[in-house]
Amino acid sequence: MVTVDQAIIAKLDSHGRHFEVLVDANLAYDLKEGKTVSVSKMLAVNDVFTDSKKGMKASPSALKEAFNTQDVEKIAPEIIKHGDVQLTTEFRRKKVEEKKLQIAALISRNAINPQTKAPHPPERIVNALEQAHFSVDPFKSAEQQMDDAVKAVKPVLPLSIEEITLSVEVPAQHAGRVYGMMKEFNMTSEQWLSNGSLFAKLTIPAGMKETVLRKIANATSGSAVIEEVKGK
Repeated sequence: MVTVDQAIIAKLDSHGRHFEVLVDANLAYDLKEGKTVSVSKMLAVNDVFTDSKKGMKASPSALKEAFNTQDVEKIAPEIIKHGDVQLTTEFRRKKVEEKKLQIAALISRNAINPQTKAPHPPERIVNALEQAHFSVDPFKSAEQQMDDAVKAVKPVLPLSIEEITLSVEVPAQHAGRVYGMMKEFNMTSEQWLSNGSLFAKLTIPAGMKETVLRKIANATSGSAVIEEVKGK
């Protein structure tokens, strides 16, 4: 468990009220990114505040109205996922730099220099991102930011990304959950079949194929049928 002195504030406004929790920066960041963490280890104190600096706690009735529970370990993840996590300047800088390297590595794997037909090394892409003043979001995945990053650096670095199209059929029991995940990619068509299954086509950078296959397989316990559409 993180100490109060080392904790950061995560806050959320809901139902006309303000709520705060004191949390470990690393674990809160991981949770915000969608990872599974120990909430008890993440919390500095097992309380929800209206003003943590003044030690003012939220009333049980306010918690019940806003979150339908008074359980702090259930409330804290909601505040972090849907609210604002106040990272320290140094922590944010560190995470932005880490994410920038991830974005550069992803672009390097997926894009080529159309003049030489060879990939750009990640270091060159990092320099281009900085030259283009691309704003890295420490809470978004590298995949979510890649398209915007490519658009930002194209004026200063020649880039070309080869794309492939995948057809994906997801069984009914997984379709609702996987639909939202696939919307993060470029879903060019979708069709809900009579049996409740989802059939969709995704157009993605060729280098992202293994990542997409793995994510869909994990989300569907391997039951999705995925094929690459040729001749497109």
